[in-house]
Amino acid sequence: MKVRSAFYGALLVFFAAIIHAQESRLLVAQKGDRSLAIVDPASGKVVASVAEGGVTGHEVIASPDGRLAFVPIYGNSGVGKPGTDGSSIVVIDLATKKVVGNIAFDHGVRPHCVVIGPKDGMLYVTTELDKTVTVIDPKTLKIVGTVPTGQSESHMLAISHDGRWGYTANVGPGTVSVLDLEARKVVKVVPISVNTQRIAISADDRWVFTADQTQPRMAVIDTKTNEVVHWVPMEGVGYGSAPTPDGKWLLVALAEQNKVAVIDLKTMQVARSVDVGAYPQEVLVRPDGKTAYVSCMHADQVAEIDLTTWKTGTIATGKLTDGLAWAGR
Repeated sequence: MKVRSAFYGALLVFFAAIIHAQESRLLVAQKGDRSLAIVDPASGKVVASVAEGGVTGHEVIASPDGRLAFVPIYGNSGVGKPGTDGSSIVVIDLATKKVVGNIAFDHGVRPHCVVIGPKDGMLYVTTELDKTVTVIDPKTLKIVGTVPTGQSESHMLAISHDGRWGYTANVGPGTVSVLDLEARKVVKVVPISVNTQRIAISADDRWVFTADQTQPRMAVIDTKTNEVVHWVPMEGVGYGSAPTPDGKWLLVALAEQNKVAVIDLKTMQVARSVDVGAYPQEVLVRPDGKTAYVSCMHADQVAEIDLTTWKTGTIATGKLTDGLAWAGR
């Protein structure tokens, strides 16, 4: 009887762990706290803050099964500016809320943006100081390859949904590198401006978007020709952006205006703007397309936007809120 009770008890713990792992969580980089916030999106509350070991991570991504978070440790510098050169990626177990691994580079590379390969499941991380995207096996936490970008300050990365193409926003050069991820080579460098920031790709892989940092406009790159084919004027300089899954909208953070511009992807014009907290940085659209989250760095909060009504709410998330990711369903 005791054996059977112990068996059923263990079984309940097992299934509880599975259910917990599948719960949806919003992950938020707390740059000022040097930690990762785990947010319950239903309640809008931070359920845990996991310290990253006294170092600063700007971005985060979750494993497809929602069990792990990968946080690149960039350092205390700005892009192209003096400061520490991060050389690791922290691995956090979202169920136990503890650091359980570390991916170490053998020198400072300022790793910044991690994307999960949609086909091969590899981790692709921008490694600025090496002018590369580094490829990592998430099962072994080992580096398995690199893809040169041909440019300095390759800060953010987007990958096509078939996993074939990568696009990096190269800040100081003001360019976008087009990468063949299978051949692991750069195939084109697209000039944008003197300075550019952030990058996103449309749901149908037709367009790549990046924000000119010298003028209030978004560059729209046609992925068939790898040329800029549209400039979308906005009321302020854009920063992070994200498309909606239905292909209708591109949401763009306007840091100085404390707004999010909503671009109609049919007309390539701003259709509306939404007020958010101070200094919005990154935009994340939930997989179901119902809600967008915007990190508002100087407000220490995330704005929550209902994409049907365009009404907003806020989630208090910690000092210098920045990178966002979705974990789970």
